[in-house]
Amino acid sequence: MTQLSVNVNKIAVLRNSRGGLEPDVGAAAAACIAAGAAGITVHPRPDQRHIRADDVFSLKALIADRVEFNIEGNAFAPARAGYPGFVQLIERVRPAQCTLVPDGDAQLTSDHGFDLRADGARLKPLITELKALGARVSLFVDADYADVGHAAELGADRVEIYTGPYAEAFATGDYTQALARCVACAERARAAGLGVNAGHDLSQANLGALKTAIPFLAEVSIGHALIGEALYAGLDATVKAYLRILAQ
Repeated sequence: MTQLSVNVNKIAVLRNSRGGLEPDVGAAAAACIAAGAAGITVHPRPDQRHIRADDVFSLKALIADRVEFNIEGNAFAPARAGYPGFVQLIERVRPAQCTLVPDGDAQLTSDHGFDLRADGARLKPLITELKALGARVSLFVDADYADVGHAAELGADRVEIYTGPYAEAFATGDYTQALARCVACAERARAAGLGVNAGHDLSQANLGALKTAIPFLAEVSIGHALIGEALYAGLDATVKAYLRILAQ
């Protein structure tokens, strides 16, 4: 069955907008785990706009070995005040999975995947280092990236297909081509021996079609839509709704 990892960044956004400790990121993560989520995802950025390093350490203690911990981020991001650097964070936390994303401070959210040929020389030693720390490594890729199999040559275990364009097309009602690109990417990755994850703008509305088209998806990472939907239905009911879609 495809695993659901809940991204709790948006809980931190709400907390940071007011200051203080509420809403509590750890309590939200615990509620998702209790509802059946198989993992918790965070994407700590150096500018600390949402999840911060101290959140990551607290979540590690909360999660322990109950579910998988997935830390996303720019592996090339150096240390700065309040942020120890991506690799240093992984060394301290030792998550089950690292998802490497080519993003920077100027990006509102992740909006493209790696060019694995252009970035390969820098990625390969980092992947080796992260795997030596016990993490499974997944690389964020665009659905139409033809050379996705190169991720295996770099030492990655999985790729995460950037599903933002698919979600945007789904909202218009004309998503056949966008879904086909996701399927083709997943098939190329599987042929190269890679596991396949997917994430970005997935929701209860569009997840079912993606899962049906790619039944071998290992994991979906969902945050923005899930947290938004949970404002109306609650975290427990919303997580369980996603799990029902993935179980079909």
